Amino acid sequence: MIRAALFDLDGTLVKTEWLKMLSYAQAVQQLSPTPVTTEQMQRVFMQVVGRSREEVATTLLEHFNLADAARARLAEMSAQFPWQVLARLRMQVYDKIVADPNILRANQWEHNVALLRAAKQSGCRTALATRSVSYCEQVTRILDAVGLADQFEVILSREDVEQPKPDPEIYLLAARLLDTPPDECLVIEDSPAGVQAAVVAGMNCIAVATPLTRDQLHAQKLLAAEWIVDDPATLPAVVARMIKGHLGD
Repeated sequence: MIRAALFDLDGTLVKTEWLKMLSYAQAVQQLSPTPVTTEQMQRVFMQVVGRSREEVATTLLEHFNLADAARARLAEMSAQFPWQVLARLRMQVYDKIVADPNILRANQWEHNVALLRAAKQSGCRTALATRSVSYCEQVTRILDAVGLADQFEVILSREDVEQPKPDPEIYLLAARLLDTPPDECLVIEDSPAGVQAAVVAGMNCIAVATPLTRDQLHAQKLLAAEWIVDDPATLPAVVARMIKGHLGD
């Protein structure tokens, strides 16, 4: 029986992955001598969405051949490695974006938010488990802006665990704090790394695809196609089918 619903934040409840992609695009442009389009950035970002800041920044530097440009700004950015230069430039842009509550409210994934509220209202235990790039202060700011802070019994961010997804640490910790066995938890994710973390943790998982993650989720093949939601309108029916399948457990 499914007794707890665990939600990712970035790209699942709020379109922060899209906002991060836009902020990376602006940061890359600060280093690049030639124009970089949003479409170019999206094609590369789709390959690393949900991964650690180091992995994302390193991939972008390599793809756009910007390691030397970043290396030239190490002292300016108080960085040791080129990837840190890009990551810090990106954070300067991103912090300005997420400081605007109106932008956050306008960038919610309404279907996943509605599922969260329905789960909470039904008495299901709920947790937020976001580790990819979200710090507690930032998570709190986002949840307050979109009115979701009161929807979770447990809120975990990167300060609470050592390893990022796809390591299962954050989901296993959430289950333990909810006093719920992993196999009685349902994880709602959007990224391949998050899905891998949920599966390795021994949890049920439904992946709600976004334009940034859809192709990778299907190529990953960790979930049967029936548990990958491409059309948000079908999410309630997919969740209901999974819950029904566990009623006899």
